[in-house]
Amino acid sequence: MNGVRLGKITRATTGSRLRVLELCSGCGGMSLGLQSAGLELLGHVEQDEPAAATYALNFSAPPGISAESWRKARDMEKCGPEELAVELGISNVAEGFDVLAAGLPCQAFARIGRSKLRSVTGDEDAYRNDPRAKLYRRFLEYVEAVQPIAMVIENVPDILNFGGHNIPEEICETLDVMGYTCSYTLLNAAFYGVPQMRERLFLVAYDKALGLTPTFPSPSHSAELPSGYEAARTVALKYIPEIGAHFIPIPVAVDGLPSAVSVEAALGDLPAINEHWRDPVTMRRRKVQDQIDYRANRDLSAYAELMRKWERFTTEGSTDGHVVRLTPRDFPIFRRMAAGDDYPRALRIAEEMFTAALERMSQRPDPESVSWLAARKSFVPPYDPGKFPNKWWKLDPKAPSRTLTAHLGKDSYSHIHWDSDQQRMISVREAARLQSFPDGFRFAGAMNAAFRQIGNAVPPLLAKAVGEHLRGEIVSAATSRMKLDRARRRAA
Repeated sequence: MNGVRLGKITRATTGSRLRVLELCSGCGGMSLGLQSAGLELLGHVEQDEPAAATYALNFSAPPGISAESWRKARDMEKCGPEELAVELGISNVAEGFDVLAAGLPCQAFARIGRSKLRSVTGDEDAYRNDPRAKLYRRFLEYVEAVQPIAMVIENVPDILNFGGHNIPEEICETLDVMGYTCSYTLLNAAFYGVPQMRERLFLVAYDKALGLTPTFPSPSHSAELPSGYEAARTVALKYIPEIGAHFIPIPVAVDGLPSAVSVEAALGDLPAINEHWRDPVTMRRRKVQDQIDYRANRDLSAYAELMRKWERFTTEGSTDGHVVRLTPRDFPIFRRMAAGDDYPRALRIAEEMFTAALERMSQRPDPESVSWLAARKSFVPPYDPGKFPNKWWKLDPKAPSRTLTAHLGKDSYSHIHWDSDQQRMISVREAARLQSFPDGFRFAGAMNAAFRQIGNAVPPLLAKAVGEHLRGEIVSAATSRMKLDRARRRAA
């Protein structure tokens, strides 16, 4: 029996908070959820400098750790557990943390990431050699050094089918040998109060001495998954072993739960933004950190109230993040799109606008001439609707949003605001709301960096649900074990 881990199990019965080390923490979505679930953040590793800066902005350094060390960006491949412990002022890395969490980079596993890599390299199987796909092995090295009593891993569902290989199953088999009991499943954020259809794999592991198999939180909301999500689940679950799998059936919402939070409920109280087309100079000068007042005389949804009053992140009267992209060619298209319209419909609208513009010309240019092509370019986007059907999408205010991605950092057309009068894509703060970051959560860096951080993050409300469930299971099992040990000693 591992004495270090046994000491941590005993500590869990004393009311002390479970201490967390998170790898690939990003800007802190999972950390925020775990902190809100009652866990203590004592260390994190993140190599992206803006994300690491955001983390430090929002989470105070533990006692004895300098602000510089807490803010420092670190590559988990280059920064080993012992080196990290020294930098964080922890004398023994095996005794410093109870929970090891990780939102391992998903780009190598996600099918959209595989397609992008294939287009760059021309190699159908290039994703297999992406070094980010091997970071889970580095995670296991951290497990050996840290000796946690619990672990949480989050990733995209496609990690279940990485070229026909089920990586979570491999991780679980390795952790079995290391003395842990493991489970994994798929959770959709919309079922846990997040206004977004975001499907993710979660893997949880406990020290075998706790005597329990990990389970997952029951949904707090009901939602109807679009057909595309059901199809993606089928593909992802194709390589679950028929015998001996560590997979647990996906939790199902029971009757009577509140409906999933809609986009309108999530964003309706945030400021209207029109400067991008009324006064572009003002928008160019605006920074992510600039504050703007909330809309006046708006009834707050329960979700909006939560975002304003989240403990440690309360806001009063205003919030930041009201920056959007300046793409004037497309604003009239956004205005004419209906809620739920995608790129093929946007392209037809643009073609209609171009045709109408030609009819207004006193001298029409010859088709395919230089002047004709120039005129067309000023109205019509260049993307092939066959290859990019989901490149544009106008939010449906009555339903949860589609999945936010890191690609928001380069192109936010996948989430166009439903209000045609505003004729724009979503702002940084709106993206943060859709990901369940509270309004007092600040983002370091400029607009692109903020969008990327948000799209990469674990939704805090989903992480909170997982964290509360994990903490409850650990404390209950540890307490039961302690009582049993005491009874055995008395009997002896």
